[in-house]
Amino acid sequence: MSLTGPVPRPAAEHVTRDAGILGVASIDTEDRPDMKRMRAYRLGRVREELRAHDVAGILLFDPINIRYATGSRNMSVWTLHNAARYCFVATEGPVVLFEYGNAFHLADGLETIDELRPALSWFYFGGGAECANRARRWGAELAELVRTHGGGNMRLAADHCDFLGVDALRSHGVEMVEGQRPMEDAREIKSADEIECMRAAIAACEAGMARMHDALHGGMTENELWAVLHRTNIEMGGEWIETRLLSSGPRTNPWWRESSDRVIRPGELVSYDTDLIGPFGYCADISRSVFCGPGRPSDAQCRLYRLAWDQIHHNVDLVRPGLGFREFAERAWPIPEKYAPQRYSSLAHGVGMADEHPGIAFADVFETKGNEGPFRPGMTVCIESYMGEVGGYEGVKLEQQVLVTETGCELMSTFPFEEALLFREV
Repeated sequence: MSLTGPVPRPAAEHVTRDAGILGVASIDTEDRPDMKRMRAYRLGRVREELRAHDVAGILLFDPINIRYATGSRNMSVWTLHNAARYCFVATEGPVVLFEYGNAFHLADGLETIDELRPALSWFYFGGGAECANRARRWGAELAELVRTHGGGNMRLAADHCDFLGVDALRSHGVEMVEGQRPMEDAREIKSADEIECMRAAIAACEAGMARMHDALHGGMTENELWAVLHRTNIEMGGEWIETRLLSSGPRTNPWWRESSDRVIRPGELVSYDTDLIGPFGYCADISRSVFCGPGRPSDAQCRLYRLAWDQIHHNVDLVRPGLGFREFAERAWPIPEKYAPQRYSSLAHGVGMADEHPGIAFADVFETKGNEGPFRPGMTVCIESYMGEVGGYEGVKLEQQVLVTETGCELMSTFPFEEALLFREV
């Protein structure tokens, strides 16, 4: 796929109207995800990995993993840091969801869940001084499920588990196995239904980006601009945004600053990274940098932008099935020496219901930070770039989301680049 030609920027209303957002002016012939089929596919992927790791089942606390395996969700952000609900998935047997409080009705209609039980919370907020006693009772209940459905196999994978829980399970003869790997490996290859869900998330995200770009003016704060994306995501059925990476002017260099009450000034760059969990719980992870008018960008701003654009498009063009991550790193666009110290933390990474495996490291640190493996059809990947010189005034962040196909890759994020920054000789 060649992406080196001009990419014109459409008006915001075009992005909003025609980007394929499910439920907006849809027609019978459009592709729509079959949710039941998607749930069956995802649970099947989980069980394939459990068999490969020779475990009786897996204990899930991460709400993203619970949703992937069952389609069930409940206060996802809150339960990321409060272990108030969890799920046992037997390799050969039932799926038992331990739900928070009296919220059993949230699982209505989910054929993936065989049994509902009340969660026994033993984290300190819920358990206080009784944490240890609750953990022992909790461990006995989980161990009984492993004995009943494990066929003599007492190996249990877990994605996250506090040490009180690990001790409780081990005291009942359960052998604990690291469980994030089988879940990440299961989530790596997307079905056609998952891809349609991701397209809906990207469409909502890009509608929000269009509104942000149209709303941008000197005198507004970074937080005001960032709020436009949040509002659009919620309006269109999205769920949350994982970070708040938006900065302006000198705050764009170095990267990783979060949005603030700083007032954006005309003539500055604004750079952001969406990290958006949109409709159906899928991630749209897209980065752009934009010039705040009036006026025209400086030569320095255009130079940074063009370098980041060149890196993104060179590396997107490399992606194809069968290409190893190490070879991808070795063939990646060479970053000029003066920008290398502040380069982005990775060349690329997987994406699905959040940022996912694999993280693809730069060639010079591949031995210590790299993941081996090939690109495979059905993977969805984000290609990253950040350009900012040490001590420089501003920096540019760009990122594209792509689908690995049978023959190459397909660009999923289609939001245009900035003509004023890109198409000038500097």
